[in-house]
Amino acid sequence: MPRLSRKEKQARTRSSLMKSAAKLFCRHGMERASIDQVAEDAGYTKGAFYANFKSKEELFLAMLDEHFEQRIEEVERAFAGTEESPPEQARHAAADFAGSLHAAPEVARLFQEFYAKAIRNEAFREELITRFATLRNRIERVYQRRADEFGLSLDIPMERIVRMVIAMADGWALWQQLEPDEVDDELLEEMFALFTTGVGVRGGVLERA
Repeated sequence: MPRLSRKEKQARTRSSLMKSAAKLFCRHGMERASIDQVAEDAGYTKGAFYANFKSKEELFLAMLDEHFEQRIEEVERAFAGTEESPPEQARHAAADFAGSLHAAPEVARLFQEFYAKAIRNEAFREELITRFATLRNRIERVYQRRADEFGLSLDIPMERIVRMVIAMADGWALWQQLEPDEVDDELLEEMFALFTTGVGVRGGVLERA
């Protein structure tokens, strides 16, 4: 087996630290989980932590960046095809989002920790908002491309549409933790499909122009 390069070793260390942090943040909360605990759980020293992250806050933001990148990839995959109608694509995007949370259930709980910290810490709130803006801008481009392909002329700014979609997804993720038997995947799929249909009707077109 070939030896890992220094860059590959660092990437593996960062990944292990972030995985341990996600587990511990969900179990103890972001404020109570310490750097020592994160390093120990990942099998590294505290020095290894600081070789990769300046602080716990920087680790938080790296985890956010990684999650947002995964979310963008999910959206791009869901809207890559050209044969499905917008409501069908919306259903598949919702199913992909739900599936990703089921595969990594700590993600939804972790985001509640991010939000709680942002409410209490202004500097962290600004960082969180900046990253959400980048996420929204990238999703906007994907949605706008599909709207153009279907000839949709919308009287709602795309930026507001994307905010609505994110709000629905995050609200579903919260209540799915509280009432998993009632707030199921089909509810999210129906919500996205109905929303997309409503946007299309308001825009005046639902079929390809």
